[in-house]
Amino acid sequence: MRTALTDLVGVRHPVVQTGMGWVAGPRLVSATAEAGGLGILASATMTYPELEAAIRETRARTTAPFGVNLRADAHDAPERIDLLIREKVGVASFALAPKPDMIAKLTDADIVVIPSIGAARHAEKVAKWGAHAVIVQGGEGGGHTGGVATTLLLPSVLDTVDIPVVAAGGFFDGRGLAAALAYGAAGIAMGTRFLLTRESTVPDAVKQAYLQRDLNGTVVTTCVDGLPHRVLRSDLVEHLEKTGRVSSLVRAVANAARFRRHTGLSWPAILREGLALKHGKDLTWSQVVMAANTPMLLRAGLVEGRTDAGVLASGQVAGILDDLPTCAELITAIVSDAEKALDRLRDVR
Repeated sequence: MRTALTDLVGVRHPVVQTGMGWVAGPRLVSATAEAGGLGILASATMTYPELEAAIRETRARTTAPFGVNLRADAHDAPERIDLLIREKVGVASFALAPKPDMIAKLTDADIVVIPSIGAARHAEKVAKWGAHAVIVQGGEGGGHTGGVATTLLLPSVLDTVDIPVVAAGGFFDGRGLAAALAYGAAGIAMGTRFLLTRESTVPDAVKQAYLQRDLNGTVVTTCVDGLPHRVLRSDLVEHLEKTGRVSSLVRAVANAARFRRHTGLSWPAILREGLALKHGKDLTWSQVVMAANTPMLLRAGLVEGRTDAGVLASGQVAGILDDLPTCAELITAIVSDAEKALDRLRDVR
């Protein structure tokens, strides 16, 4: 299925697997790439050596194009960009808008830059800076998300920029891909749907916790790190929402210490990352620390399988999913069903 996205990044199908922290590793990314989609490694939860190893392992598993998701505000972002250039990675995606010089450096190295954005004005800004495409996530999406539904956000962005736009938030099947293409998008991006595949390394018990939810099984909360975060409803999330500032700070510092040991970051570096999220936002100091240690809360659930002590980011689509296909089965079904949906639309008079 050929679109502006497939032409831009060199994949067979306009389906993107997003860079989910602790989830999007070499096994999932390479399986997505082999199935014809664009898989994206999640580097925000990796140390530099781990990212270097992950890129090489992914390349050993597939010859198809893949991408790496970067945090533009990470303390070692310049070094990671240099790594992508050396390793000739095809796509660099960003959760936060990359600076113009970052986009220019990657573009000069023939790397496609695709930031994720949550507003038309943000898409317009990065397009002017030279971004090749954007991923637009509506409020249905998991993790950090906005309050505007995809059905409203997507057309507003399409009317603002003339670069390829990839729709995210609420997509899980071929009907969604057909709908996105009808809007004018160049493809769809999915996180939760790929988390719930056989190649996903998330523990089986955690996958079942996702599959058992209904459409009311997620909640958008600011208790994790002060920013709107769509996660599965759980006792831990309810506890965090009821916890006072002192208890939250104690818990945050403990988790931040674990994150520091895992990454080798210094305390100043951790606080700098938290402060980067605080910039322009009304966060308490406990939330600043939580912003820096949120990866450990996610790791407890998505890696360690501790649904009692971890936070599980999730899109609303978890409430409608009931299977664990392979990436190949998933992408093949999505493209086939999208083609059928588009054929039905051609019969409409």
